[in-house]
Amino acid sequence: MRGIALASCLSLLATLCTPIASAQDAGRILIFSKTAKFRHDSIPVAIKTLQQLAEEQGLQADLSEDAAQFTTDNLARYRAVVFASTTGDVLDETQQAAFEHYIGNGGGYMGVHAAADTEYDWPWYGQLVGAWFRNHPAGLQSSHVQPERDSQPNGTSWAVRDELYNYRDNPRPRVQVLATVDESQYQGGTMGKDHPISWCHRVDGGRSWYTGLGHDASLYDMPQFLAQLRQGLRYASGLSGDC
Repeated sequence: MRGIALASCLSLLATLCTPIASAQDAGRILIFSKTAKFRHDSIPVAIKTLQQLAEEQGLQADLSEDAAQFTTDNLARYRAVVFASTTGDVLDETQQAAFEHYIGNGGGYMGVHAAADTEYDWPWYGQLVGAWFRNHPAGLQSSHVQPERDSQPNGTSWAVRDELYNYRDNPRPRVQVLATVDESQYQGGTMGKDHPISWCHRVDGGRSWYTGLGHDASLYDMPQFLAQLRQGLRYASGLSGDC
């Protein structure tokens, strides 16, 4: 009996001493930042921020600019893949097929800023990201971001100074818009009164979340933008069903 009691105590002690981080480990994400065209100076800051946000959620973040990571077996290891200001043609046809399979099996995608300036010859990716980049006004410009929910304003707008993308079309009919920017406050907007800048949707059984913000490195110190990225990461990785 004494041996059984001792074994029970040791088992309980081992349980109590188990690191909390291990008990809360929610899996892995892949942060992918390959560029074939313009390369943003803010990419290192974006990666560091995304790593920190992932760690907050108990996620381990792998970093890569190697498209060879996009195989069916390797992608199956990840809860989400983040395209951090990727540009141009970054995946070949075999890698594209692997990524389509990954999303079709319930994987998650998160796109930041120039992720919309990526893979123009891949129609499926255009559907995944929600809308492709068209152009942007010169330089950094100031506006306000208005969060929304169910097509209605949701909470207080917040000031932003960034490179504000115009998109080839308005994604609202295809996605759930999460935030808009006010074109009346800056020069060069082409989308009119309804200018989505962040959105989410389901694609082929998987999850997609995107923000057009993130060009300027200083934005990654803003609590409002960090909150936006945090929620996007939670949704893309399946930790939250609400984007």
